[in-house]
Amino acid sequence: MKISLLLNSMEIVRTEGLSADQWNDASAPEITSIHYRSNEVAPGGMFFAVKGNQTDGHRYIRDAVTRGAAVVVVDSEQPIDDVDAVVVAVKNTRRALAAVSSMFFNDPSEKLYVIGITGTNGKTTTAYLVEHFLLKNGIDVGVISTINYRYHGKVYDNPLTTPESLDLQRILAEMASAGVTHAVMEVSSHGVAMDRVYHCWFDMGIYTNLSQDHLDFHGNMAEYWSCKKRFFTDYLMAGPKKNQAVSVINTDNPKGVELLGAMKKSRVISVSANASSDVRAGHLRFDQNGMSGEIRFPDNAVYFKSGLIGRYNFENIVCAAGAAIALNISPASVSQSIESFENVPGRLERIFNESGRHVFIDYAHTPDALENVLSTLKDVISGRLICVFGCGGDRDKAKRRQMGKIAGKLSDFVVITSDNPRTEDPEAIIAEILKGVLNSSANECRASELENGFSEKGYVIEADRERAIYLGVRISKPDDTVLIAGKGHEDYQIIGKTTIPFDDRKKAETALATLLQG
Repeated sequence: MKISLLLNSMEIVRTEGLSADQWNDASAPEITSIHYRSNEVAPGGMFFAVKGNQTDGHRYIRDAVTRGAAVVVVDSEQPIDDVDAVVVAVKNTRRALAAVSSMFFNDPSEKLYVIGITGTNGKTTTAYLVEHFLLKNGIDVGVISTINYRYHGKVYDNPLTTPESLDLQRILAEMASAGVTHAVMEVSSHGVAMDRVYHCWFDMGIYTNLSQDHLDFHGNMAEYWSCKKRFFTDYLMAGPKKNQAVSVINTDNPKGVELLGAMKKSRVISVSANASSDVRAGHLRFDQNGMSGEIRFPDNAVYFKSGLIGRYNFENIVCAAGAAIALNISPASVSQSIESFENVPGRLERIFNESGRHVFIDYAHTPDALENVLSTLKDVISGRLICVFGCGGDRDKAKRRQMGKIAGKLSDFVVITSDNPRTEDPEAIIAEILKGVLNSSANECRASELENGFSEKGYVIEADRERAIYLGVRISKPDDTVLIAGKGHEDYQIIGKTTIPFDDRKKAETALATLLQG
């Protein structure tokens, strides 16, 4: 692509090695590829030095040039040594990367109907539901989610909930080229704060809820909420689609009500399980097999039945139903699609077994999510509730005590273990969780004391997650429920800076098989 086209899309402060009147010269470099990782640079490429959580791309400029970068794009305030390439200094390298990536891939988000889903919890389940509704109505859809990105039966790993802007634009371009017409994507607060969705044009935004998470990154709840809100006010309501964009807002939480007020000048569909909204619940019933009831739309109501468990999952369902109505999918089709929807990997995923125990895997890794899933299970089970969980390292430390308190209060027994400790000491993380558990469950047990299970409310510490899962299953009895929380669909564990294979589902299956073998 001509360098002039790409340069015109950036807020340039200065250039070195190529003046503005030379941009269109025949001698100006032709850009063959875009990069933000120096080790991927190809000859003739344009390298963007962006700052990340762990490192700064400006450190790798010389490596990028050595590999053949024709142009490097840098922060205007960053001093740069002389390099054998054109240097373009801009106000914001992340925004420049997003704008150039969009142009390089021929603005794929303009060719697709793009649905963005944001909120602390429920994004993945809502994305799966919306995808299912669209597929059931013959609409060609692709999805970019925490679990993976996928379209036309092809499934790819996705290392970030919301990919970096270059990767995002490339994925959207792949989808558009393959004939996909609708793209559903999870929009994380990191994705907004780090301009990953800058220059991505959305047709619809769905808000699920807000509770504490990512304070290690945002610093406080006000800034966290600001990112979520900005997705609607600064992204959905900007660009070429702003006049027809629609917001689907869950008003079952105060921030949803606040957002509803901020979006009054645009098309909004309010949804809720409790309040009077455009799409809402009627006659809900919940049990350990799922839920049933009515979804009431502005003009009619339909009966539905779902295998998803819990009121919070109804909120996900009603968010997806609001999106369906905005897309002119009939209420009858919504009802049929809900009933045929099976489950989401790692979201209250049942591990089937013949032992009479109810074992679930769930991604709950925030206080609100853990409280939702434990409360839900407690309301529908007949036996005891055992919770196996830990908290991730190098992440929001403030939530550890809160999650410990929630687990201790709502569970009959807690097995405190590791999650992804990363570079933190697992025992130190567990000590912080324990401070919360002790608020409501002071009876400490040792693993050696649990050969015959447990007879009273309490907890045990087992830092090894595999042994903890085995212990949680072993101390249960028929009719008991075991929740293994925190990692859900993840098939790895991060210890130090090493990633090892680890799947809660497989570990639980092995533990159950061992139990049945006696």
